[in-house]
Amino acid sequence: MQLNFQTYGTGFPLLILHGLFGSLDNWNTVSRRLGETCQVFALDLRNHGRSPHSELLNYEVMAADVAEFMQTHDLRRAHLLGHSMGGKVAMRFALRYPDLVEKLIVADMSPKAYPPWHLSILAALKALDLAAFQNRNELDTALAPAIPEPAVRQFLLKNVTRNEQGKFEWKMNLAAIDQHYPQLIQAIESDQQFEGPALFLNGGQSDYLQPTDHDLVRKLFPQAQFSTIPNVGHWLHAEAPEEFIKAVASFTR
Repeated sequence: MQLNFQTYGTGFPLLILHGLFGSLDNWNTVSRRLGETCQVFALDLRNHGRSPHSELLNYEVMAADVAEFMQTHDLRRAHLLGHSMGGKVAMRFALRYPDLVEKLIVADMSPKAYPPWHLSILAALKALDLAAFQNRNELDTALAPAIPEPAVRQFLLKNVTRNEQGKFEWKMNLAAIDQHYPQLIQAIESDQQFEGPALFLNGGQSDYLQPTDHDLVRKLFPQAQFSTIPNVGHWLHAEAPEEFIKAVASFTR
């Protein structure tokens, strides 16, 4: 699968993998800044952004997509940064293809299984008849009862585009994401370890990566370091971009 991507800067390669419902567009500011010290490749994972749609969606195939991307672009080794779902893709990739990873950075994600926290979001998105709406304000209003946080609605509605007939449609493959969501919240497990350098960043107000997860992380990533960005939640790269960029840039030097 030929993933959509955007590149920034020059230097040692750094691949950035977004989270569920996200795209490389969510990382423009961070990608541009990290491009001052690395050659950044921000990717749209399958069924997200402008990358191809597929009926398959799990961490094995997404990791294989990244391996294919590196081969296609003659990248023999790279730093790998993943947030949330992209963090699990990055973990699976590092465990499956350790020789391709120089350093691993995981943003606010543990290898553990997670509760189905996104079911209400999926239900709200599936309930929208996109073609019936005339503008984005109408869409925002329709989502507000189920998703009261304006920032979350704004993030989700970045997945909406207009087709050739001028009607709204999803850029992401919502049906595939919904169908395979149970696989996306499963744990990352492996008989192998990634023995290279690894940094696990978390938001101080986030529940995704807890101190109780550290032993589990170290079983798979024995060189793991842990760092907390205080007073931010799961979207640490958007809520505290300067601190996030500084942490990643320092680790990848």
